[in-house]
Amino acid sequence: MSDLAEAIGRAILAGADPQDQLALVRRTADADAVTAGLLLQAVHAARAGGHSWSAIGSTLGLTRQAAQQRFGREPATTDGPEERWLGPVTAFDEMQELELAGRLGWRTTGAGLLRHRMVRTPTRWEHKRIVWSGGVGRYEREGWQVGCRAFPWVYLVRDTGEPATTT
Repeated sequence: MSDLAEAIGRAILAGADPQDQLALVRRTADADAVTAGLLLQAVHAARAGGHSWSAIGSTLGLTRQAAQQRFGREPATTDGPEERWLGPVTAFDEMQELELAGRLGWRTTGAGLLRHRMVRTPTRWEHKRIVWSGGVGRYEREGWQVGCRAFPWVYLVRDTGEPATTT
């Protein structure tokens, strides 16, 4: 565990001014958000693999009930834009499914085990999947934005500006 903490600490400090304490707070918060997302994905994968809430709770030092309450609920939906889950999809067919959804005005905003959280807009969207290996600045300069991160992938989206297909 100390090796992991040391590696994460080095990643947070990489390229940062150690004297800028607020920057370190911001970078640490970013790392916390990323690892929380990875933990959620790992828990969902363990559940899909047949592991009980008791086993997951025990692994995390939680009770079965605490693990289920923390990780077992779907995110609450709001009265905002039209949203839905796309899936089940796999690494082999998800890009074709995302291409079709993008033509219909859907863009990915999140991903879970074998599925994508989608939001509908009036315009078409392009989707791109890249390996999560560092910055996405090169893609952002080409008009892409991060739709979501789902280790080991980063899903990028780009609004084409064209009206979405209705059928």
